[in-house]
Amino acid sequence: MKYVVVSGGVVSGLGKGVTASSIGLILKSCGFRVTAIKIDPYLNIDAGTMSPIEHGEVYVLDDGGEVDLDLGNYERFMDIKLTSENNITTGKVYKHVLEKERRGDYLGKTVQVVPHITDAIQEWIERAARIPVDGQSGPADVCVIELGGTIGDIESMPFIEALGQFSYRVGTDNFCLIHVSLVPVLNVVGEQKTKPTQHSVRDLRGLGLSPNILACRSTKPLEDNVKAKLSQFCHVPMENVVTLYDCPNIWHIPLLLKEQKAHEAIFRVLNLEGVAKEPALEEWSLMAKMTDKLHVPVRIAVVGKYTELLDSYLSIHKALLHASVARRKKLVIDWISASDLEQGAKKENPDAYKAAWKLLKSADGVLVPGGFGSRGVEGKMLAAKYARENRVPYLGICLGMQLAVIEYARTILGLADANSTELDPNTKNPCVIFMPEGSKTHMGGTMRLGSRRTYFHSKDSKSARLYGNRSFVDERHRHRYEVNPAMVPRFESSGLTFTGKDETGQRMEIIELPNHPFYVGAQFHPEYKSRPGKPSPLFLGLIGAACGELDTVLQQSCQETVVPRSLPNGKLERVYWKGAAKKPVSVVYSLCDRVYS
Repeated sequence: MKYVVVSGGVVSGLGKGVTASSIGLILKSCGFRVTAIKIDPYLNIDAGTMSPIEHGEVYVLDDGGEVDLDLGNYERFMDIKLTSENNITTGKVYKHVLEKERRGDYLGKTVQVVPHITDAIQEWIERAARIPVDGQSGPADVCVIELGGTIGDIESMPFIEALGQFSYRVGTDNFCLIHVSLVPVLNVVGEQKTKPTQHSVRDLRGLGLSPNILACRSTKPLEDNVKAKLSQFCHVPMENVVTLYDCPNIWHIPLLLKEQKAHEAIFRVLNLEGVAKEPALEEWSLMAKMTDKLHVPVRIAVVGKYTELLDSYLSIHKALLHASVARRKKLVIDWISASDLEQGAKKENPDAYKAAWKLLKSADGVLVPGGFGSRGVEGKMLAAKYARENRVPYLGICLGMQLAVIEYARTILGLADANSTELDPNTKNPCVIFMPEGSKTHMGGTMRLGSRRTYFHSKDSKSARLYGNRSFVDERHRHRYEVNPAMVPRFESSGLTFTGKDETGQRMEIIELPNHPFYVGAQFHPEYKSRPGKPSPLFLGLIGAACGELDTVLQQSCQETVVPRSLPNGKLERVYWKGAAKKPVSVVYSLCDRVYS
């Protein structure tokens, strides 16, 4: 097993996650099987109880793991399915070690950070790296490890010590350290300054790790003299100093690394020069360049409660982007704080109220994402009501679906006090109730989490057709409350259909209004499985409806089965299985004649 470790210095937020994801993508395009691990130095067991405003979204894996959002980047870039074992936290490691101590596994020895914590970290890395994540059997060839935080953080010290020991344990030919650092440009002199990176590398080396490659974040490409200076003072070959300068979109980052031959530097360190192929990134390159050229806008209003930090809805944003690129539209997202749509805001902050409603009414489509708690729920229901009454395409996810059901009950069924027991435990018309197996005393990991199966109950529904008329689909969940099955007959008799349910038929997974252009709600989170070039079907439906192309989207029953290959004329060919007869169809395209299924 080969290991590529990505660390960060100077400041946080430099893009270590995107860098690690891009490295994984390049290595995969060179013919290697790749997996990934994220190390988070915080004491939490996982990200499940952390505020989205403080930490960004909680990303959910197939096995129900609630993890850092960077694992979403890994999955999207590398098209893999990770497990909760692929996210290591200080809390997990200490819990593991203390459980062993309580069992007496250490035979009375004093339990210390070195060697017990550091050994546990190394064992965890080796164990997680062997888990297949690409649908094939056996371990991957390369494991990309991102060390969260910034060099110098006190929380990271045990992990840095463990990685230092690990580098000797696996051997220098199997360990490559890439350090992501900042090279700022001072406006006063306009010069790229290397001193922050020098200090960061000095601190890293003082802790027992020496970088093999420097990935320098800067507004512009590094000048040759700056690279030479970094090479000299950081003891890194000049050809191993690469620049991650500002790009139109993050899909260009793998291309930047390829252009600067970062993969060749990795191969030299890991002794892979004789077995690696040239990176096959033609499809990725076309997608990145296509995104830059899109100019016909599609405007989506995202009505949420965590809009102060856009990372709170990172997967939502990416899923919308995947779908809009697939329809060759330029995505424009209007982030609307749900509270600003409510009547209280009209009195307390009339300017914000007016601006929020103006954005909502100018949108081509409306999306209400998940969330917890009572703040902003009335505003979300107002958005759902506006979309329903004005026939604006609507997608409600998790809480967004539940609130659409409640709004329908209040407006159409005349149940003025209809509510969720999460919001009003004493409501006489509980449209949404607490799940029987949930816990009201413990928050972490007690929800309905991970991949669950949804069966379609109507083949003619938009959702079923978007999923290719399959009988069922597996999507990821994260919720404690669900639609009350006792009220379902009443809803269905009034026109609201439940087109997707679980295997028991008692849990409502998808709602639709058949007489609406596109009004869909999903109890699951389809955004977690959306990928570049493989958009989530429900997001593709929302974007298609928002730009007046839903019929085209629904009619496209092609299923992509073959990776594109280059043709002599410089174009690409992709093969599809088309129609009920599964007839193979070859489609040839170029950057200017792009075809998405």
